[in-house]
Amino acid sequence: MEGAPAPAELAVARGDEEEGEEEAAPLVSGVRGGAAASQTRDLHLMSSAFLFVFLAYHAAQNLQSTVNTDENLGSVSLGLLYTSFTAFSVVGSPVVRRMGSKRALVIGTSGYLLFIAANLVPTWYTMVPASLYLGFTASIIWVGQGTYLTSAALSHARDNNLPEGPTLGSFNGEFWGMFASTQVIGNLISLALLRNGQDGGSVTGKNLLFVVFLGCMIVGIVLMCLLSKRDEKRNNAPTHSSFGAMMKYIVAPLKDRRMILIVPLIAYSGLQQAFVWAVFTKSIVTPVLGISGVGGAMAIYGAADVVCSLVAGRLTSGLHSATSIVSVGAILQAVVLFWLLLFYSPMGGLLGAAIPLFIGALWGVGDGVLNTQLSALLGLLFEDVKEAAFAQLKVWQSGAIAVIFFLSPNITLQAMLILMAIALIISFGSFLLLTLVVEKSSTARS
Repeated sequence: MEGAPAPAELAVARGDEEEGEEEAAPLVSGVRGGAAASQTRDLHLMSSAFLFVFLAYHAAQNLQSTVNTDENLGSVSLGLLYTSFTAFSVVGSPVVRRMGSKRALVIGTSGYLLFIAANLVPTWYTMVPASLYLGFTASIIWVGQGTYLTSAALSHARDNNLPEGPTLGSFNGEFWGMFASTQVIGNLISLALLRNGQDGGSVTGKNLLFVVFLGCMIVGIVLMCLLSKRDEKRNNAPTHSSFGAMMKYIVAPLKDRRMILIVPLIAYSGLQQAFVWAVFTKSIVTPVLGISGVGGAMAIYGAADVVCSLVAGRLTSGLHSATSIVSVGAILQAVVLFWLLLFYSPMGGLLGAAIPLFIGALWGVGDGVLNTQLSALLGLLFEDVKEAAFAQLKVWQSGAIAVIFFLSPNITLQAMLILMAIALIISFGSFLLLTLVVEKSSTARS
């Protein structure tokens, strides 16, 4: 499959040629009939639906190690969840291809609803099955999200004669900007409802919190149901009539050296997310600010993520711009890792309290960069097999997240920082090599 998807490479090349000459195109421009309005409407609806679903889920995830402490139920549940997510992501692509991206989005939300409901009666008999089921539904909702968003963005570009790179960047920027705001809103809700207790608040406050989260989930499901059904244009799509044919389609992107080169960066994006959830809050924030400071630090992390996602999305126009944007995020996270490794020690006073918040903001910038650029690049490079490409994204991301959840209780902060630094160096080097491969291929074709 190496070098086969010529349209995707040409799309990258076109985006790079236009870089510097055109600003990222407005989301509504040159409307033809109701097509553009429908595409942007679906973008707004899906972004809003994910906002309601994940402001509840992310806040609940951040609280697991605090509110479900018996025999480490919360941490073990999250480890099982992401292990299940990794396993089911392997088959998420053909499932979404068979049921359609809209249906995958609606059904995928059910796992998050069940997980929140299980937290109202948190036992091994409720949390473990809910976590395993969420692993399956997460695998299809995220493949469906990547497929649906890419389809809407490319349709918008074609219907309005807009360049594909900036349009994908704009659509991904809006989605990931709203998605990143879940960390801000969800944590502020948690802070408000649990403010009268410590270590997770009172039982009444905790139950009220999860009831509010259930309400948010229901709103998200309703918004998902309002999405338009998109024509994925599968005239040449495989039918997967046998298990062998299905597996061949799933692993097809791994035969392309471009996917092999981008996988390390995908895996690192999962590592750096889990680092915030499992290590940053426990080893950097809590010793200085206490448990009550976790919500504020995560809100600042989320706010930086929102701003960076929106800005990075608007600046994306092709592979050259993506390389520059990813470089900025990688450098910022490298600075944080090496400073923590070589110079950091908890301090008192105002400066000591400000440092974890500043670190959270810098880390949020890096997360916003990786989310927007990885989604846009996969949409451009693997347009012909986008379901399989986004399935690979979640396989490697969720696998990396599971590794951190299982490792973090058993290794020191110093060892974790060294692991993260090595992963960042390898992934960024591989990404730079990817840019050279795509540029060389595009030059040869032209």
